[in-house]
Amino acid sequence: MTDPAGQSPRERYRAQVRAEIKQHAWEQIAEAGVPALSLNAIAKQVGMSGPALYRYFAGRDELITALIRDAYRSLADTVRAARSSGAGLAELAHVIRDWGRSDPQRYFLIYGTPVPGYHAPDDITAISFEVMTVLLDAAGALPENKATPFDAHLEDHRDWAFDHPAGAATLHRALSFWTRLHGVLSLELAGHFAGMKFDPGLLIDEELKALQEN
Repeated sequence: MTDPAGQSPRERYRAQVRAEIKQHAWEQIAEAGVPALSLNAIAKQVGMSGPALYRYFAGRDELITALIRDAYRSLADTVRAARSSGAGLAELAHVIRDWGRSDPQRYFLIYGTPVPGYHAPDDITAISFEVMTVLLDAAGALPENKATPFDAHLEDHRDWAFDHPAGAATLHRALSFWTRLHGVLSLELAGHFAGMKFDPGLLIDEELKALQEN
């Protein structure tokens, strides 16, 4: 018998076990980082043998991929919903900041140091570009800045934007937004501003204001 979503009891059980495995993986990552992720330890936590767990995830990389896919999917859905509600670049910056602050380990899994020996599949790149697409759309809604040498450089180096129709000036603005936001946010989430006692949210606002005035 299937449920309203079309899943059989067996499929529902498999989905529940996979969700439990991912939850334990996030807990391990929070405690010791991705390099320490252990499928055998997770197997013990969920009450199964190591080989049995491999029926749900073929290996460490497949589990990491599932976590990264979930993280990017969550962020992409969040920024798209905000943009659909009228958010511009400034509002999107705080939407992304709030998303990152809600779960720093999830943020660092996709925007932190690459996992040694791990290579994400192509579909992960496609999901991550959904986030950039929203930023490009928002950047394109603003008046264009004065052309720069980097704009000309981007005309010949825009493969990362796939087939988005944005002009070079918009690509430049979206990239600048992306680097300034994540530069501040990464430092904030890593605790580097803790002893400085200023509001990183206000710093982000100033960075974006400067970006729009250039």
